[in-house]
Amino acid sequence: MASLDSPVPAEGDGSSRVREFAFDDEDFVAISTWVKGATGIHLPRQKRELVYGRLAVRLRALGLRSFREYRQIVATDPEEQGRLCNAITTNLTSFFREPHHFEHLRNQVLPAFLQKGGPRRLRIWSAGCASGEEAYSIAMILLESLPGLPDPDVRILATDVDSDVLATAAAGHYAAERMKGLSDGRVRRFFTEVKERGRAVHVVRPELRRLVTFRQLNLMQSLPMSGPLDAIFCRNTVIYFDKNTQRELFGRIAPLQRPGDLLYLGHSESLLSVSNDYESIGRTTYLRR
Repeated sequence: MASLDSPVPAEGDGSSRVREFAFDDEDFVAISTWVKGATGIHLPRQKRELVYGRLAVRLRALGLRSFREYRQIVATDPEEQGRLCNAITTNLTSFFREPHHFEHLRNQVLPAFLQKGGPRRLRIWSAGCASGEEAYSIAMILLESLPGLPDPDVRILATDVDSDVLATAAAGHYAAERMKGLSDGRVRRFFTEVKERGRAVHVVRPELRRLVTFRQLNLMQSLPMSGPLDAIFCRNTVIYFDKNTQRELFGRIAPLQRPGDLLYLGHSESLLSVSNDYESIGRTTYLRR
């Protein structure tokens, strides 16, 4: 769930004030072009100061004087390429964000799953999982709704391009302020409260954690899963892609689903003029044709 809307300190337009680091139009175009190719994220000109603010931290850490020097490092250093991606894609999420999707999963998808005869297999993908709250929210719904787990074959794949937030997700440690949106009953059932550095931290319990597999995945690269995927949560991610990139991505996602499988998008996202493989059946909820 990458976001480019986090505030950064105002830097002006760069034409009349002295910057800490040299940063010109050539630098911005080169970096935004690289980011588009690497992650699919489109950085319009109005994001120039955001790019400067996010990456200035990396220049300080590396002891550099200009973005030109930084670009030379990025061109040959895969580790720094990863740090650049992490810096640009600040992840904003919370437990049970946009709750209507979880209600649809509980009330429409899982009852049909329970009625299936023979071996029961359920696969859900959280694409752009950020720090893991979405994936763990899905897992809570599954544990609350499917009696007898782990007997059915049920798994959640959670992916993100940002290695830093994936580490947070896999650890499953959340500060008290991150528990907003969770009832007291869910906190007691699915988390253990511990003290870390003198403050309360809630740790995901094993029954929740075992349902989720976290993996690093760049949506611009080939998708390693074979499917079929019963439901895909791809929310608040493709809003930063242009239409051509969205069309290419959903052209690769659609074959992973069967007719009748579900796709959930973010509140500002749509498949209009993007894909004919899905039909809208509700608020940012789509059915594979």
